[in-house]
Amino acid sequence: MKRVLSGIQPTADSFHLGNYLGAVKQWVDLQSDHDAFYCVVDLHALTVETDPEVLRKRTLLAAAQLIALGLDPDKCTLFIQSHVPEHNQLGWVLECLAGFGEANRMTQFKDKSQKSGADRTVVGLFTYPIL
Repeated sequence: MKRVLSGIQPTADSFHLGNYLGAVKQWVDLQSDHDAFYCVVDLHALTVETDPEVLRKRTLLAAAQLIALGLDPDKCTLFIQSHVPEHNQLGWVLECLAGFGEANRMTQFKDKSQKSGADRTVVGLFTYPIL
């Protein structure tokens, strides 16, 4: 059986149509015939300024909404990134193996850092795509 791992940030109070069509719908379809792991990536959401209490609320809300949208805990594993320390440990190992040039080609960092400016862009945004 093939394995799939994907995650989504809890950056709003609810998912929008793009979240559903771009990710969640496929997750629901894949959970029946894949070893599926889906994650609410709350630590990845720290790359933008966020109130900790708001992030905590949105994280739990996102998990509940994913189940409401069709993820079945009996068919897939749904977890919160910050609740699995091994996820971050793996991230560190991958960061130690990834080359700077490869990381520098990631478009998300370039796009967001150009919008915010170098002084307001956090290093976590640069390393974000590695994990």
